[in-house]
Amino acid sequence: MTRKALGLVSALALAAALGVSACSTPTGGAAMIPPAIAPAPGPEAVDSHTYAHPEIARVVDVALDLTADFQAKTLSGSATLDILAVPGANEIVLDIRDLDIQDVTDAEGRPLRFVVGDNDAIKGQPLTVYFPAFAANERRKITIRYSTRPDAAALQWLTPAQTAGGKKPYLFSQGQAILTRTWVPTQDSPGIRQTYSARIVAPEDLTVVMSADHLTPQGEPVGNGMKAWRFRMNNPIPPYLIAIGVGDLAFAPFDGRTGVWTEPSRLAAARWELEPTAAMVDAAEKLYGPYRWGRYDLLVLPPSFPFGGMENPKLTFATPTIIAGDRSLVSLVAHELAHSWSGNLVTNATWNDFWLNEGFTSYFENRIMESLYGHDRAVQEQVLAWDGLQDELKTLPAADNRLHLDLTGRDPDDGMSTIAYDKGAAFLRTIEQTAGRERFDAWLRGYFDRNAYRPMTTAMFLEDIRANLVKGDPALENALQLDAWVYQPGLPSNAVAPVSHAFEPVDAAAVAFYRDKGPASAIPWADWNTQQRQRFLGWRPDGLRAGADWLTNAQLADLESTLNLAKEGNSELTFAWLQIALAHRYQPAVATAETFLTSQGRRKFVMPLFQTLWAEGDWGRPIARRIYAEARPLYHPVTSGSVDALVGRP
Repeated sequence: MTRKALGLVSALALAAALGVSACSTPTGGAAMIPPAIAPAPGPEAVDSHTYAHPEIARVVDVALDLTADFQAKTLSGSATLDILAVPGANEIVLDIRDLDIQDVTDAEGRPLRFVVGDNDAIKGQPLTVYFPAFAANERRKITIRYSTRPDAAALQWLTPAQTAGGKKPYLFSQGQAILTRTWVPTQDSPGIRQTYSARIVAPEDLTVVMSADHLTPQGEPVGNGMKAWRFRMNNPIPPYLIAIGVGDLAFAPFDGRTGVWTEPSRLAAARWELEPTAAMVDAAEKLYGPYRWGRYDLLVLPPSFPFGGMENPKLTFATPTIIAGDRSLVSLVAHELAHSWSGNLVTNATWNDFWLNEGFTSYFENRIMESLYGHDRAVQEQVLAWDGLQDELKTLPAADNRLHLDLTGRDPDDGMSTIAYDKGAAFLRTIEQTAGRERFDAWLRGYFDRNAYRPMTTAMFLEDIRANLVKGDPALENALQLDAWVYQPGLPSNAVAPVSHAFEPVDAAAVAFYRDKGPASAIPWADWNTQQRQRFLGWRPDGLRAGADWLTNAQLADLESTLNLAKEGNSELTFAWLQIALAHRYQPAVATAETFLTSQGRRKFVMPLFQTLWAEGDWGRPIARRIYAEARPLYHPVTSGSVDALVGRP
């Protein structure tokens, strides 16, 4: 049956085939949920970044059997897909990008016809597989034999020299937003949840970890100096959360269900820094219900990891830039943990609604921090986020200042801005303050329960909050301004800036030094926490013009030497200092910038610093080109792709 003929009945038929309600899983228990759920309803749930037609034929499970070849820099083997489809369906459309497809077979090993379509620069290629028409209530398997390419955008292959140990290679993946299709042929859309299993063969002196249960914690010898490692994820997840790490890894527990993996030489420091993780899980559960994924571990990756963290279920991937030596940056762990509810459990159906992941998570992160570190610390972090949001609102076009976006024809990374995170969190704080915390918390906990393992759209969110919080109260509806927050640019009139009294002496010191030209020795730097120090380094004169100089070289030298900023070990503070110094063409800071940009690849730091250098024209651009030529081989494709567009590929 053709796709056109199926169109009238497909959505209802597949929904009926998949329409079993999900139910929650006890903490640490086995999954008690169906292998897939029905597609989210409504036009907002149509994902423009996938070739798939999940209303006709849908992947519900992926079984990988892959071998890691560190010489060729490839993963090769097979992916066996479980498929549900409407009666009469005779094809399934998958997403791939830069994959070499050898063949496709059915469950009996019979060859199936397949066609790889034209390439799109953003979406990659459709892989269409044809088979005999589906019968009612039928479920089938197909197996795709394939290989990745050395430049697969989700994968980074590190040489021994690029690791902390310096003796063994390393591989890790980063699938968000639509990069899983560069190493797994599947329907790569956040709204198409899938369970998965894997058998990964790798050199026996390395350890394999994945975002799933470890079925063979020690691996299984398979000969020729190789071991096989097996994994299983029973909860249906969006495909961007399928993740792998392979390297010289060691593990240290925090308690019975949490711990950290990293390279052996970094294990002691990571274990001490991230020990609050166990308490964070307890705090999160008290707020919004049981943790449903069994274990919560972290993998601290090599410095080239492009993000602060990635919330891969059971195994958060984290940047080593959070290992500051004083636990001052552990809010990142709170953020990635919160994703176990908002993002992993309740997921944006498309990348247009990325805010449903990140806005909820940023709000939840701050509540965890408040529970563990007190109200003052939480409000300080709210203020820093609010300040960043104000800067973003000044620079982004109005269409990108909305929570619900239209990213059709654009890279979904365009939606990964401060708007999704901090405007989203400010929206939820506004609801909390307007409705009252007790009432809001009851709604939010119910929201996670009602929508567990379900893709979510802004329209569905609005329906839920109106049904379960507003409940027809016209005064509350009017006070919340729900539609204005999600569909209009900027901030509605009920947005209220957070205020931290802990920043009042910081602001006074900033005025005394920056504006009134006082000595850096008068800055009470030693008395401040990291958030106060960030506030001080983030201070700018009102009405500052882009590119304007507001500090002298003498002031910059005084600041650098007095506060020892050239040797600062906290990555957030190093970044903040370099943003000031490079914008003033302060030559002594170039060496610090070069060290920083060639020792880590976190896009949050890397991209703005190259932008700052680039804006400095004949002074900054040669420096940017020189540093990037050295740094680019160290960066993950997520980071290098962004910098390439600015600086050009060396």
